[in-house]
Amino acid sequence: MTPTLAGRYEMVVGLEVHVQLNTRTKAFCGCSTNFGAPPNANTCPVCLALPGALPVLNAHATELAVRAALALGCTVHTTSVFARKNYFYPDLPKGYQISQFDKPVATGGRVRIGTRADGSPIEIGVTRLHMEEDAGKSIHDRFAGVTAVDLNRAGVPLIEIVSEPDMRSAEEAGAYLRALRQILDYVRVSDLSMEEGSLRVDANVSARLRGEMALGTKTEIKNLNSFSFVERALDAEFARQCAVLERGGVVEQQTMLWDAGAGVVRPARTKEGSHDYRYFPEPDLPPLVLDREVIDAIERALPELPDARRARYRKLYSDLTDYDVGVLTAGVGLGDYFEHVARAHGDAKTAANWILGEVLAVLKTTGQTIDHFTVRPADLAALLDLVRDGTISRTAAKQVFGTMVKTGDPPASIAEREGLFKVTDDASLSTWIDEVCAEHPNEAERFRAGERRLQGVIVGYVMKKSGGRADPARLNQLLAGRTGGGT
Repeated sequence: MTPTLAGRYEMVVGLEVHVQLNTRTKAFCGCSTNFGAPPNANTCPVCLALPGALPVLNAHATELAVRAALALGCTVHTTSVFARKNYFYPDLPKGYQISQFDKPVATGGRVRIGTRADGSPIEIGVTRLHMEEDAGKSIHDRFAGVTAVDLNRAGVPLIEIVSEPDMRSAEEAGAYLRALRQILDYVRVSDLSMEEGSLRVDANVSARLRGEMALGTKTEIKNLNSFSFVERALDAEFARQCAVLERGGVVEQQTMLWDAGAGVVRPARTKEGSHDYRYFPEPDLPPLVLDREVIDAIERALPELPDARRARYRKLYSDLTDYDVGVLTAGVGLGDYFEHVARAHGDAKTAANWILGEVLAVLKTTGQTIDHFTVRPADLAALLDLVRDGTISRTAAKQVFGTMVKTGDPPASIAEREGLFKVTDDASLSTWIDEVCAEHPNEAERFRAGERRLQGVIVGYVMKKSGGRADPARLNQLLAGRTGGGT
């Protein structure tokens, strides 16, 4: 888009986020929600919509929906109503989806995405959070000329989180999604795997002249499965709408699909309105009635949320930088791991440095998650204790850590087994110094003649020869006596 168009028009974005709830069974039957099962293995008369099969609401799904709503600051209603949303796709066997319409389980709420220069929060409103079931999956590329249908996902419990149209750029939309995902991760309502379809985004976007208050005609970009795709698709569709308006054309309300390879959005169908779905209350399910005491109990059991944890870290761990705090609180698991190590070791900054360095590097390389990391927090703290106490060198500690990652063994037993405890006796250190001086006579002679800057070079050679076991402090003391004519 040209700078002129970007300056004349304003982007308006609202997002609909579909989140699969972390339950063992589906929303209205006892079928497994396990991902990766053979096609149509996780099905029964209820999710296949066979005649006479009746739905029964999953109580755990309801609890998770309430937990998510409270974490987002929503008002949870004691009475909500399930409805039939009628539309016809091959992967929707009933011909309708059980969802919620005019009486959702929760409304209102805010998601903080940043802070203004004056310290006030930048927040995005949450219009509603409602419960619904997922449809199945149409597969177009497995059999030539045929669309296959897998109904394993049919009936999987979802919540849909609908934002206010408060976002004014693709970057703000990305920030909202990352903040939303972080909150949902903290309250453990979903595995949030975009690769497995546990989190999907529909993006509504419109363009209007800057300064106008009325909303423009929106289009909806469906089923975006990465945050970067959301940002790219929004920018592409906004540019397309601006170009249409600039030519004097009219933006049509359409459902769009994102073509990531071509970097463009393409129309899929005319966008439906709520009247097209012919909503009416689900006759096979009574209204969902929640006791206020139950809602209050779920709220009391909520864990510390990201904003609160960041504030506590800044106050409790004053040595940490804002970057440290941001990364350590990005996920609840990493924050928990850090706190265990910091408490056990007693030095939060050292704990943070190792986690942000060695630990995250291993997780990135191996694909492990912090929740299943082979190095237990207590063992990492014990390793840091060995370094602080001078029992092993930092070089040796990295070697021990590498073995801990592979075996899960405690650090002391690895250090003993591999001979990595720090060597401090003068006889061993002097032998290594003599060997290094014999191997590097030029540097040794210049050092003995008083060229003190070579002391570090010789220490490095000794550390390499000793496999990191030599005590560098004692090495420097011994070498100090060998300059200026010393022996």
